[in-house]
Amino acid sequence: MSATARFRPSVTVAAVVERDGRYLLVEEETPEGLMLNNPAGHLEQGETPLEAVVRETLEETARAFTPESFLGVYLARFQRPARAEDVTYVRLAFSGSVGEAIAGRALDRGIQRTLWMTEAELAACEDRHRSPLVLQCVRDHAAGRRLPVDTVFSHASLQQPAVKA
Repeated sequence: MSATARFRPSVTVAAVVERDGRYLLVEEETPEGLMLNNPAGHLEQGETPLEAVVRETLEETARAFTPESFLGVYLARFQRPARAEDVTYVRLAFSGSVGEAIAGRALDRGIQRTLWMTEAELAACEDRHRSPLVLQCVRDHAAGRRLPVDTVFSHASLQQPAVKA
């Protein structure tokens, strides 16, 4: 049997929010420069994907997110030789709605601003996307993909791990 390290993809969540033909995005500082992304972030231990996407959207946009449907599971791999990184991301994407920005609430560290863009505007600046999944999620939403939110099941053991003897 090989002694190679076990493959451990990084699990993230993303919110796809459309209003009047425009999609909510964040412009964020990254090691590659100022990039565009859907409100998104890492799933933390003990939280469900729904809890994570609501939390991440609030942190990055200062807006409360209400998940209404599940878009799908997306995978992408990134290699960054300068940082000796080779990471595969598993993204769980949800679509829904947001309220107005909460006055006085700061955006998460690294987030420069939020903006609303059409699918065409987003497609015209792919070189500024943090991930190829940004546009793919928007395209799937625009095409009408919608799955029930409960497609993603979260067992109670996330909050109360089972103990095996």
